Amino acid sequence: MDIVIDSNILFSALIKDALTRKLILEYEGIFLFPSQIFIEFEKYKDELLIKSKMKVNEFNDLLKLLLEKVKIIPNEVLDNYSEESWKLIGEHSPEDIMFIACCLSCKDSILWSDDKNLKRQNKVKVLNTQEIIIIIENNKFSI
Repeated sequence: MDIVIDSNILFSALIKDALTRKLILEYEGIFLFPSQIFIEFEKYKDELLIKSKMKVNEFNDLLKLLLEKVKIIPNEVLDNYSEESWKLIGEHSPEDIMFIACCLSCKDSILWSDDKNLKRQNKVKVLNTQEIIIIIENNKFSI
C-alpha cells in the first residue's frame, strides 16, 4: 500500500518537531506526492521557515531529509486522472485535485490528509493522522 501525503502534512512536518515529522522520518516505506506540490511549497516557503523557527540551512536540511522519504509523481501521470479527480472533489476542494489524482494514478494507495472535505468522495480512501498511526502500527512500526 502506498501513502500519498498532502501538502499540509508535509508542511506540518517542516514546521514542528512533533508526531507528523516523526511518522514520516521513521516510516520504513516511501510516501508519494504530486510534483505540483512544489508550486505550493514555493508559495509558502518563507512562511514555513518563519513558523519553523529554524535557520535556513537547518530548514533546507530537514526538507532534504523529508524528500528522501518521498517518491514524486510527475504531472504527466497525474494529467490522466485530473478530470476524474475534478468530478470527485472539485466543488468541495479544488486545491486538492492533484492529491486525489495522485492516489488514482497509484493503485491501492491511500491519502494521508486531515482535510475532512476530502472524505466526501468514496473512490479514494482518505485517512487522517490518527488513522495513519493505526495503519503504520499494524505494519509493525512503532512510534
